[in-house]
Amino acid sequence: MIAAEDLVALVRNYNPTTNEKLIIAAYEYGREMHEGQKRKSGEPYFTHPVAVAAILTEQQLDDATIITALLHDTIEDTRSTYADVAEKFGTEVADLVDGVTKLTNLQLSSSETKQAENFRKLFMAMSKDLRVILVKLADRLHNMRTIRAMKPEKQGQKARETMDIYAPLAGRMGMQSMREELEDLAFRVLNPEGRSSIIRRFITLQKETGDVIHRITSDMRHELDRAGIEAQVFGRAKKPYSIWRKMQEKKIGFSRLSDIYGFRIICQSENDAYAILGVIHQRWRAVPGRFKDYISQPKSNGYRSIHTTVSGRDGKRVEVQIRTRQMHEVAETGVAAHWSYRDGERAENPFAVDPTRWVASLSEQFDAEEDHDEFLEAVKLEMYSDKVFCFTPKGDVVKLPKGATPLDYAYAIHTRIGSACVGAKVDGLRVPLWTRLKNGQSVEIITAEAQTPQATWLDIAATGKAKTAIRRALREANKERFIKLGHELARAAFETHGKKATDKALEKAATTLRVKNVDDLLARLGSAEVSSREVVEAVYPDLAIKEDSTVEAKRAVVGLAHGQGFDRAACCQPLPGERIVGLALPGRGVSVHTIDCEALASHEHETESWLDLHWADGTHPPVYTVTLEMTIGNDAGVLGRICTLIGEMKANISDMEFIDRKPDFFKIRVNADLRDAEHLHSVMSALDAESNVASVERRRDPALEHVLVPKV
Repeated sequence: MIAAEDLVALVRNYNPTTNEKLIIAAYEYGREMHEGQKRKSGEPYFTHPVAVAAILTEQQLDDATIITALLHDTIEDTRSTYADVAEKFGTEVADLVDGVTKLTNLQLSSSETKQAENFRKLFMAMSKDLRVILVKLADRLHNMRTIRAMKPEKQGQKARETMDIYAPLAGRMGMQSMREELEDLAFRVLNPEGRSSIIRRFITLQKETGDVIHRITSDMRHELDRAGIEAQVFGRAKKPYSIWRKMQEKKIGFSRLSDIYGFRIICQSENDAYAILGVIHQRWRAVPGRFKDYISQPKSNGYRSIHTTVSGRDGKRVEVQIRTRQMHEVAETGVAAHWSYRDGERAENPFAVDPTRWVASLSEQFDAEEDHDEFLEAVKLEMYSDKVFCFTPKGDVVKLPKGATPLDYAYAIHTRIGSACVGAKVDGLRVPLWTRLKNGQSVEIITAEAQTPQATWLDIAATGKAKTAIRRALREANKERFIKLGHELARAAFETHGKKATDKALEKAATTLRVKNVDDLLARLGSAEVSSREVVEAVYPDLAIKEDSTVEAKRAVVGLAHGQGFDRAACCQPLPGERIVGLALPGRGVSVHTIDCEALASHEHETESWLDLHWADGTHPPVYTVTLEMTIGNDAGVLGRICTLIGEMKANISDMEFIDRKPDFFKIRVNADLRDAEHLHSVMSALDAESNVASVERRRDPALEHVLVPKV
């Protein structure tokens, strides 16, 4: 463990005016509070806060942040209180420690609805003081560095959470070094065989080709010296996870992956950066389509650099990044550049962009969004996406996520333009709305007053803003139909309990569920945003207790009449955990569908036949058949490994069919017996992680509506 004096020395290196006494006092107080506590590894617990503080000194952060790191677990894990910390170290530190404590208590990998609400709280904490998330990221980094002491299942949970949330968040805030290390540490846990395989291939490649990095670095330095440009050149092999991700995205093997080496040139000025680009392109052949100028068009997190890919020795492609020293500081530390010190004063970096603007705009954009799932989807779309830059006909720049379409562009300009969009021109040519936009393209939107958003647009749009606006417009357009359907569902639900869905009852339900009025309540019920069970229980809360005491609660599906059976519709194969609705049709009994089943569209006017159902609480047996379609490699032993993997996930294969055979792959259809939707997700995730599985998806076919899966 680093001693207090050594920690102070690390801070003094970049901040000679540091309050040494206060840091040492925090060190001693933290050690006293954590006395007797141990980590999973058996080490004294206080080694962890000290390590977190040391990580933050690498980013040259202020005293308050370093002290917060030393105390970040005291309020949560010891007898210390907010008042104690405020009295000893001031309200600034106490607020930061309290903020980190609240973030620690957020279960970001929990259920979707709770996860969305926790993301809201995460953004609120970031908006108040970004140093809270800096401490939390350093805390997660040290925990990932020492994760081997945890139980395997806990390692997997933390690694997945790191890969899904913390690493993208660090990247979105411009902290590239931390993002790369978090990704690689999580990759080591989630796919150790894949990571080891890439490392072994690197070792083999080095034996075959020698030290490529040293040779190319020397060549670049020689060319720059000849041109009289002063700059530093660094080369490295890309991280295992970065390489693995490219292999997955491009669906190619390691041997066919070209740009596995990266080189960085740090210069004095922007003029030098462009001059260096010319030197590099004169000496090596540029790869078309692989040039990006983030100096003239910076990323929203402040990142600036010139990227180019060239063919180096032996035709090997290498990526080159060119930037100034100040640009490099922002590229490596991102938001931390706001708080960094140099020679005892806050460092002024003209390229540092305050990410609170991003947090504020994101929170503002989705604060009005009532659907938690939609909010979470939009947040992830914003966090996990790279940017492309397009131009308006007037030459203004519009930033969009990678994979965005003209429809996203239209909504980025204004919601009114997006809703009235009927077509688009890209670089002067008419293109379909689903066209994926590329960097530097000029986009013109064609509108018509009579146009309204279409349901198919949800599949075209890639940005959270566009999807949210489209869904909101569709809800308004379909509100009358949803109100009518909701009224029928409410009537049937109340009558099941011997009650009536009177105006007074519905008004009480709307008030209890915090909905504006009865029409809004019925519209939400009709669009499956709330269940009729929630509406009934809002008026008669005692009915929830009575229902649990009945025999019906022990049945798989709740909401059927006494003695009434059901069949699972083959078109959607509903599972426990999914929202369901029943169709009581003459001669067919009750057919149970998922609420989003496309086959229901043909019955939308038969509201008298709809039954509001839900799955019984508790654990279900693995008897619900779901059809999976997979494309797998045509190699020896692959099919056996797939079957074994499904068995290891406690699922049973009841049928298998080969639907396409090619020399290099098979396409198969597998019927697996599962417990619920969560079980399905686990099985599909495990299959998707298998290297020989090119794709896996759940089969849903509206044409199978009239085929019923046997009763369970």
